[in-house]
Amino acid sequence: MEISEKSQKRRRALKRYFASLFEIRSDMVSYEELHEMMEENTIIRGSNMWILIMAIFIASIGLNVDSTAVIIGAMLISPLMSGILTMGYALATSDLTLLRKAFTRFGTQVVISLITSTLYFRLTPLDAPTSEMIARTSPTLWDVLIALFGGIAGAIGNTRKKKGNVIPGVAIATALMPPLCTTGYGLATMQRPFILGAFYLFAINTLFIMLSAAFVMKLLGVPSHKAENPKRQKQVRRLITIITVLTVIPSVLVGGLKVYQSVMEQNFTSYLNNEFVFSDTQVVKSEIDLREREVSVSLVGSQIGNDVIERLEQKLSQYNLNNYTLHVTQNKVSQEDNSETVMIAVQEKTIQELQTQVEAQQEELSKMQTTLEEQVDCKKLSENAGKIFTKLSDCSCGVMSDANGSYILLCASASEPLLPEEEQAIKNWLVTESGLESAEIRVAEEG
Repeated sequence: MEISEKSQKRRRALKRYFASLFEIRSDMVSYEELHEMMEENTIIRGSNMWILIMAIFIASIGLNVDSTAVIIGAMLISPLMSGILTMGYALATSDLTLLRKAFTRFGTQVVISLITSTLYFRLTPLDAPTSEMIARTSPTLWDVLIALFGGIAGAIGNTRKKKGNVIPGVAIATALMPPLCTTGYGLATMQRPFILGAFYLFAINTLFIMLSAAFVMKLLGVPSHKAENPKRQKQVRRLITIITVLTVIPSVLVGGLKVYQSVMEQNFTSYLNNEFVFSDTQVVKSEIDLREREVSVSLVGSQIGNDVIERLEQKLSQYNLNNYTLHVTQNKVSQEDNSETVMIAVQEKTIQELQTQVEAQQEELSKMQTTLEEQVDCKKLSENAGKIFTKLSDCSCGVMSDANGSYILLCASASEPLLPEEEQAIKNWLVTESGLESAEIRVAEEG
C-alpha cells in the first residue's frame, strides 16, 4: 500500500514537471496589455517608415553585392514582423476593425518597400542577378513549414513579459525582406520570374506567419472580440481559407517536384555507379530527362554487346527507374588505340569535375573575401598606419587569402629601413585592428 502511494506521488510529480516544462501561459503579459500592444502596432509613425526604408536600402544593397551578412542585418532592422503578428491576433479574436487597421499599415509598408527597392535597382549600376536573388524565386513546401514554425515562435515570444531575441530570430528565419527587395529588382528590370517568384515567397511567409500567430492566440485563450457583424466575420474567414489553399498548392507542387528530382537523380547515380562498371569501357557523359523519362549514357572504349544493354535496361526497375528508356551511345575505337582513348576520356571527365570543384571553391572564397573586406575598414587602417608609424608613407591595406587562411597586407614606402622590432610592432598593430589572425607588410624604401 505504501509503495503504491509513493508510486502515485512520483507519477503526479513527474506529470507536474512535464506540464510546467510546456506551460506557455505562466510568463505571458495580460490580455489587456496584449491588446494594447497590438493596437499600438497599427499606428503608422514616421520613425517606423524611415527605419523601414533604410532596412530596404540595406537589404537591396546586400542582395546586389551578394552579401549574406548585410541581408541579415537588414532583416534585424525591419519592422515588418509586428504588423503580421497583429493581423494574426486580430484574426484569432475576430476583431475586424483591428484587422483592417493592421492590414492597412502592413499594406502601406509593403508598397513603400517595393517603391524603395525598385528605385534602388533602377539607379544601381549592378544589374546582374545574384545567387541571393535567385534563391528567393522558387518557394517550396519547406518555406511554408519555416513560416509556420517561425510564426508560432514569434507569437509566443511576442506575448512574453520579457521579449528576448525571438522576434529578430524569426525575422531572419522567415526572410521577409529579401523576397520583397527581389520583387523590386524584378520590377526595376521587368523580369517576370523575379516578380512572381519572389513576391509569392513573400506572400507565403506573410500568410503562414499570420495563421500560426492566430493559432497561438487561440491556444493562449485570448478572448474573442464581440461580434459586430457575424456574417462579415464568416466571409473573412472563408476568404482567408480560400487564399491559404490557393497559396499552398503551388508550393506543394514545386516542393514535391524538387524532392522527386533529387530522389530520381540519386537513383540514377546509384544505377551508373553499380551497373556501368567495365574494365575497358568508361562512362564519359550521363544525363537523366525527367520529363521524357529517358536516361542517356555515353561510353568510350570497347563496345558492349546488345545482351549487356538489355541487361542494363532490365536493371532500371531495381533503382526505381521504371518506365524509363535507356539510350546508350558508344564511340567506336580500334583495339590499338582503345586504352589511350579511354585514358583521354577519363582525363577529360576528371578535368571537368575538377573545374567544377575549383569554380565552386573560388565562388566560396570570393564570398568570404567580400565578407572580410566588409568587416575590416582597410581605408581607415591605411590612414592610421601613416599617422601612428611616422616612417611610413603611401600606405595601403587589403585583406588577402591563401592556403593558410586570410590575413591583412600593408604596402607602404619608408624614408629609411625598418628595424625588425618595428616591423613586428606594425604586424601586431595590424592583427589587433583588423581582427585577423596574421598580418604581412611590404615596405619599399623611398628613392
